[in-house]
Amino acid sequence: MKKLLKGGQVVSPSGVSLMDVLLENEKISAVGQGLSGEDAQVEDVTGKLLFPGFIDAHTHFDLHVAGTVTADDFATGTKAAIRGGTTTIVDFGTQYPGETMEEGLRNWRQKADGKCSCDYGFHMSITEWSPELSQEIDRMMEAGITSFKLYMTYDTQVDDKTIYQVLKRLKEVKGIAGVHCENSGVIAALQEEAIAGGRIGVASHPATRPAQAEAEAIGRLLRLAQIAQAPVMVVHLTCEEGLKEIRAARERGQEVYAETCPQYLLMDDQLYQLPGFEGAKYVIAPPLRKKRDQDALWKGLEEGEIQTISTDHCSFTTRQKELGKEDFRKIPGGMPGVETRGILLYSEGVEKGRISLEKMCALLAENPAKLYGMYPKKGVIAPGSDGDIVVLDPAAEDVITARDQLQNVDYTPFEGKKVKGRIQSVYLRGQKVVENHQVVQELKGQYVARGTYQR
Repeated sequence: MKKLLKGGQVVSPSGVSLMDVLLENEKISAVGQGLSGEDAQVEDVTGKLLFPGFIDAHTHFDLHVAGTVTADDFATGTKAAIRGGTTTIVDFGTQYPGETMEEGLRNWRQKADGKCSCDYGFHMSITEWSPELSQEIDRMMEAGITSFKLYMTYDTQVDDKTIYQVLKRLKEVKGIAGVHCENSGVIAALQEEAIAGGRIGVASHPATRPAQAEAEAIGRLLRLAQIAQAPVMVVHLTCEEGLKEIRAARERGQEVYAETCPQYLLMDDQLYQLPGFEGAKYVIAPPLRKKRDQDALWKGLEEGEIQTISTDHCSFTTRQKELGKEDFRKIPGGMPGVETRGILLYSEGVEKGRISLEKMCALLAENPAKLYGMYPKKGVIAPGSDGDIVVLDPAAEDVITARDQLQNVDYTPFEGKKVKGRIQSVYLRGQKVVENHQVVQELKGQYVARGTYQR
């Protein structure tokens, strides 16, 4: 059945306009003023903001890590995502050492297929490199895996030689790599010092992963990308020092993209000083930084230096976090966020004058759609695009609580936070899947084979 969203304010990176939107056969068939509602189910969205479906290009569902498995799998994670207005996620498949990329992709398809309530795709994490794996890049691109992940820390880290070779290979096929930037050697040395000094508590987490270790790795990555003459994405940027490295590379003429996350915009490292083991809830990597870093990131968003806001959703229960009660290094790193990203950015960004509605649309929809090869299928309200629509009520007010969330965890990092605005309804490829802020249809997600990135 046709559906007509009538009387809403359609948001795009170029402006906000009073327009109707007609949905038909999973697509947007018309956008304009005074559209006819004949043969269509009409929803009055007067006073509401209509965004393209949000895209979260950094999630970790059903991931085996740190001796446990993330609390959210693809079923619970994507259900929480769709409630929060995210109609497409891009998760991280992994080619573990000894595996082919095709094996890694098959493993992640088995985790996700038939279990998703929003559309989904994958990046491929590369943990080793060889001539055979290099040849597989072509097959990954054909399968719609056009972006890749490299780690400069953790057990999955790759060395500088591999980073250079991967970036050079991806340039040949117009693929792009997102890179987790931290100096693993410095982190290991600082952790050894902390343990030797008996500093085993949560506060040692940020102390052993300083902003300088992130900035150094970003600078090194960008020099490698300069030699390879390849574009690159810096994921989950946390600090002013790292942003300066990105700025310097761009001044050299490099093509560099950056992503940050709500937690780095809205929380700081004082949370690691909470009594008892409470600070473990906020253990993520890279860790939360200083208030000045938040200010620098908000300014970077406003000025277009940071292109996307994802969540790095990697959820663990408080019981799982207790795996590191006697050794901070064993605390599973990550926190939930896929359900609250959109409304936090509206409430803390738009409503507080830090960014515009147009910028919010670019950061959550159009930019990730372009960077990850889904535009104009995704990321825009225009005829021919998928009928992915977020209806946001700017007049509503809510309080974020763990009791209310769908994320499969027993806490939320933003417990008790008052927010302005509410994700009222969500359409996924023309089907209403969220109504009155509640999921009314599940398991409607489809795999998205992505094309190459666009600037």
